[in-house]
Amino acid sequence: MSEQKKPPQSRVFYVRMKLLHKQGNKPQQDKNNNCFHTYYKWVLWFSFSLYFFTSYLITSNPNNTPTSADTSHVSNSESNVVSPTLVESTTNTLGVLKNMKVFVYELPPKYNTDWLANERCSSHLFASEVAIHRALLTSEVRTFDPYEADFFFVPVYVSCNFSAVNDFPAIGHARTLISSAVNLVSTEYPFWNRSRGSDHVFVASHDFGACFHTLEDVAMADGIPIILKNSIVLQTFGVIHQHPCQEVENVVIPPYVSPESVRSTLEKFPVTGRRDIFAFFRGKMEVHPKNVSRRFYSKRVRTEIWRKFNGDRRFYLQRHRFAGYQLEIARSVFCLCPLGWAPWSPRLVESVALGCVPVVIADGIQLPFSSAVRWSEISLSVAERDVGKLGKILERVAATNLSVIQRNLWDPRTRRALLFNNNKVQEGDATWQVLVSLSEKLGRSQRRSSVAGQLKSDT
Repeated sequence: MSEQKKPPQSRVFYVRMKLLHKQGNKPQQDKNNNCFHTYYKWVLWFSFSLYFFTSYLITSNPNNTPTSADTSHVSNSESNVVSPTLVESTTNTLGVLKNMKVFVYELPPKYNTDWLANERCSSHLFASEVAIHRALLTSEVRTFDPYEADFFFVPVYVSCNFSAVNDFPAIGHARTLISSAVNLVSTEYPFWNRSRGSDHVFVASHDFGACFHTLEDVAMADGIPIILKNSIVLQTFGVIHQHPCQEVENVVIPPYVSPESVRSTLEKFPVTGRRDIFAFFRGKMEVHPKNVSRRFYSKRVRTEIWRKFNGDRRFYLQRHRFAGYQLEIARSVFCLCPLGWAPWSPRLVESVALGCVPVVIADGIQLPFSSAVRWSEISLSVAERDVGKLGKILERVAATNLSVIQRNLWDPRTRRALLFNNNKVQEGDATWQVLVSLSEKLGRSQRRSSVAGQLKSDT
């Protein structure tokens, strides 16, 4: 890592000017200096007040009040008008983000880029940690001066250690790797110790987020590492009830789905094209569920789907992987998104991106970016206990308000909000939504707190 960054020359000049105020012993000179200092303080106070007031006017939009996520029911609206804007859009990028600045730590490659030797690291379902890092490096919000930063991004890839046994990501090393990174930045920079990490941002894009384990009971027992408890975590795991794995300031983000693969599929099957599959699911469905650590995979929901609807001509259910999986989604009307070990899955994003109505079967799940994506207008939510009634539920929706749901779902802004673009932030995309969420947490910015404190003391 490079040596600790020094403050810019402007800061040295400011300090020198402060010191100059303390020099000089003549009474008249003291009087003049005091008058000048008083005038200077009022000008500074007025300038900052005007700045924050104009920022408020730019970023406030009374006609676009965010709606909270509500996946407990289906909208009964029969209107054929496309929903209002699902993603806030403006050409004033930094204005929308309240002129927020993010400093990205340049860590040694063992913490991030070394893992990219395996190509899967940047393309599998946990790859949001890579995509967000890459996008921030070229973003307008990035600053190379840590003293003007509101937030500090710590780019540690913990999901790329693929098991030699089953080829799944193994995250047993995550706590040690993150602890090492924190030790490094807290030693070489002053900013972690200044805020105890409250303005530092990490990504935890696996099953149970910052608990760093694939089994819920173990994850809950281990909890979130103490070293992260005061920071901000971007994680795919989220539930609406209390849970040890979200006892940290967090932003729920979508799992990674390759935008290139989505574009390729849509070229062959556009969202408004013919859909000849009524209800679709491809994935793990245990015929005889195994008891693992006193828990059953998917709480046996997927087993119930297979037992109840395998053989039902309305349902196209497959238990094995298939290279043309996304093409099947693009041909389907309803796509089942049941829980696995964790409540979320990439099927949720794939369904939305390819225009298939997601049927969420995961009690208590918290869906990502609820202020940008109006989930209750584009998806269905079915309680786990009602999975045996899926046939009747889907038939009823198809006969009533399916066309309205599809119109809302097919709005390209909805798809954009859930996809991470590699190498850059595109307005309205998933990394953009992350930045918007961070801009709502600027109360954690030590820089802004210091400015506000200085203004208060001067007045």
